[in-house]
Amino acid sequence: MKVFYLFVLLISFTVSESQDLKGLMNSVTKSGLSTDEIGKGLKEALNVGVQKGTAQLAATDGFFKNAAVKILLPPEAVKAEKTLRDMGLGAQVDQAILSMNRAAEDAAKTAAPIFVDAIKQMTIQDAAGILKGGDSAATTYLRQKTNASLSTAFNPIIKQSLDKVDATQYWNTAFSTYNKVPFVKKVNTDLTVYVTDKALAGIFYQVAQEEQKIRKNPAAQTTDLLKKVFAK
Repeated sequence: MKVFYLFVLLISFTVSESQDLKGLMNSVTKSGLSTDEIGKGLKEALNVGVQKGTAQLAATDGFFKNAAVKILLPPEAVKAEKTLRDMGLGAQVDQAILSMNRAAEDAAKTAAPIFVDAIKQMTIQDAAGILKGGDSAATTYLRQKTNASLSTAFNPIIKQSLDKVDATQYWNTAFSTYNKVPFVKKVNTDLTVYVTDKALAGIFYQVAQEEQKIRKNPAAQTTDLLKKVFAK
């Protein structure tokens, strides 16, 4: 293999805990790649992953028709769904679910610049940590660096999107009615916070999927630098 233990930003190699950064870079440079190329390659791979991942989710039905990330009713409301449908409120339930996913798709459009900023700030030490990590180490790094910023950015967009299509109204209508049913557990969920949390989970899931593609699939290595860095 040419330089693959170079940096498993995206292939299933891991660097042993006993191998320090200097040793890692020495072994990598023997392959003909400079540390600068390695750093650029890692950042480029991350950029490719986040751009593709966020673009897919930001498209219409990016969340709604993706079973892996589709936002459904929160756990405390799931038991209420059958009751609501039996009460003739199925259309309101369906609209609430669609609206939650549309709000997440709107918010996903703002994710890429936040990811890119975190990638630009990545240090050699950060790269070493990713190298020592597992298959989703790069995604874990991005989650640590961006989760708070993404949540802050997503929350108002999701609230505005939910309000725009009266999702909160559908939600309140459905569950205020449900809460009047005797002996049921009351549902009292902050819809905006719930959708924000699920949107973030979906974003990081999708970025992790793109990370896996770049690790293992030559067709996903879409630039000359990625091909050079990940050549076997």
